[in-house]
Amino acid sequence: MANTFAASAAQPLARRSAGLPFAAVVLAGVAATTLFAGARFGLMLVLGLGFGLVLEGLRFGFAGPWRQMILRRDPGGILAQLLSIGLVALVALPLLGANPEELIGSQGRIGWAMIGGAFVFGTAMQVVLGCGSGTLVNAGSGNAVALVALPLFCIGSLLGTLHLDWWTNLGALPPIVLSGGSGLALTLAMLAAVAAVVLVRAAPGTRRIPGRYVLAAVLLAALAIANLVVAGQPWGVVYGLGLWAAKSAAGLGVDLSASGFWSAPINAERLHSSILTDYTSLTNIGMILGAAWISMRRTGALDQPVPRLPARAWIAAALSGLVLGYSSRLAFGCNVGAFYSGIATGSLHGWVWFAAAFAGSVLGLRLRPWFGLEPRQ
Repeated sequence: MANTFAASAAQPLARRSAGLPFAAVVLAGVAATTLFAGARFGLMLVLGLGFGLVLEGLRFGFAGPWRQMILRRDPGGILAQLLSIGLVALVALPLLGANPEELIGSQGRIGWAMIGGAFVFGTAMQVVLGCGSGTLVNAGSGNAVALVALPLFCIGSLLGTLHLDWWTNLGALPPIVLSGGSGLALTLAMLAAVAAVVLVRAAPGTRRIPGRYVLAAVLLAALAIANLVVAGQPWGVVYGLGLWAAKSAAGLGVDLSASGFWSAPINAERLHSSILTDYTSLTNIGMILGAAWISMRRTGALDQPVPRLPARAWIAAALSGLVLGYSSRLAFGCNVGAFYSGIATGSLHGWVWFAAAFAGSVLGLRLRPWFGLEPRQ
């Protein structure tokens, strides 16, 4: 009995110890980034780590709560998302108004491609159970489906940049931004209205936000505000993934100069600069590392068991990753860049994105059993 107790007590200690060397490597990476790129870029990597630690540590995200609402009418996760967005908006919109030269919001053009892209993204997101941030976090924690989807997400995002002008020319409005005191009031009122609708649709006994979700909402809001202040731009995901694929393609000799997207001065500069000077890339890397550290603390290793899925499930995961990248580029962002940061910084496209992607999620959940990703009901 004593030996059994000692062995069981040693297991958590072993798991905690397993994360120490990894944590040392991560800290060394932060120090190296600060030394070679500058303090601001090192801080952005730290913020990315924070996003990863919160999302994986508190098991919070975007795709999962939508799934819970659609399948079980459990609104806790979505309410927490709306709470977090509202907290960011309370700070971000006044900051943007007072510092128009230093800070920019997450703006997108509402059009056919944006709406269709958001719908398709919502569908693919539920097939792999991960949005942009979710795919990064799941990959960091060793999830096999996410590890298949992530590289194809990057490739899809690159392909989306190459075709973006064609799609946008199908018809799109200029960016519409809710700004000033009236914009903030309207944003908060719309968040409250959506929360009220969600509560009305909720199953009995579920009309509350779990404590860990409240904590996650507050921490994410603090990190997102810090992201805006330090980087001068909101928290995003998709741009960094497309940049990774573009850099890889350029390294293989692919000429991207004919692309309207990559020939734009700011994008051309980032394409030829170090990845350590791109804010979105740094927070993406940080999310992967933060999730990996949490996973090691929990299990002592990063290798999650590979699920026994039929071949069509793996094909669906790969194709969904490609579609996630492509559609999110057309939709001007994913759950983070369009929904979360878009609404929080006053962009009307964030609301349209939310509606279209949520509708797509309903379809995606119906497709999962067909692809063999879960049993048929």
